[in-house]
Amino acid sequence: MKASELRQKDVAALQTEVKELQKAHFAMRMQKATQQLNNTAQMRVTRRSIARAKTILAQKQAAK
Repeated sequence: MKASELRQKDVAALQTEVKELQKAHFAMRMQKATQQLNNTAQMRVTRRSIARAKTILAQKQAAK
């Protein structure tokens, strides 16, 4: 998800987005450990999406 799309969400929506991304990343880690993950580059994309969402969440919380 792009940063501009994340900036339009409120704090609660960003928190749920982070939780969903973390669950997806955990599932990918488990698939990688059991040799079931074909596209390991997707882990990098998910990890960066988590960081992007957390950064915007922190900015919104600091602005309050």
